[in-house]
Amino acid sequence: MLCVFLTAFFASKLEHESKHCNGKGFQRPGSSAFDRVYTANQNCGHAYPTFLAVLWCAGLLCSQAPAAFAGLMYLFVRQKYFVGYLGERTQSTPGYLFGKRIILFLFLMSVAGILNYYLIFFFGSDFEMHIKTITSAISPLLLIP
Repeated sequence: MLCVFLTAFFASKLEHESKHCNGKGFQRPGSSAFDRVYTANQNCGHAYPTFLAVLWCAGLLCSQAPAAFAGLMYLFVRQKYFVGYLGERTQSTPGYLFGKRIILFLFLMSVAGILNYYLIFFFGSDFEMHIKTITSAISPLLLIP
């Protein structure tokens, strides 16, 4: 739900910049403000399918609470990336790198859940509680920039 509101915010910023630029269509030469907003909107839109896939897998296969926390952090980081992109391009770099780290965390949670499934299937060993403890302990470390 929060993802929808964030996407609507990005779209409204794009529409606002589009109205303030002269010309028709998306090809507006010389409008650097519109280009930055349009590029930031496209970058955020292209990242969401990957984010949703790893969020769903991490929550389903590993642990829901750390995955939900990481998902909320990712949405706030994308907001920081978008706002940073409206300024200079170098202002968006921290948000981009922070977002990559959160996606990596969610991916590793998914891999840990898959490995646990195969350990149960082949060896009968269940490490679910250990994995949940580790991911719950590591997830607050995502707050460190």
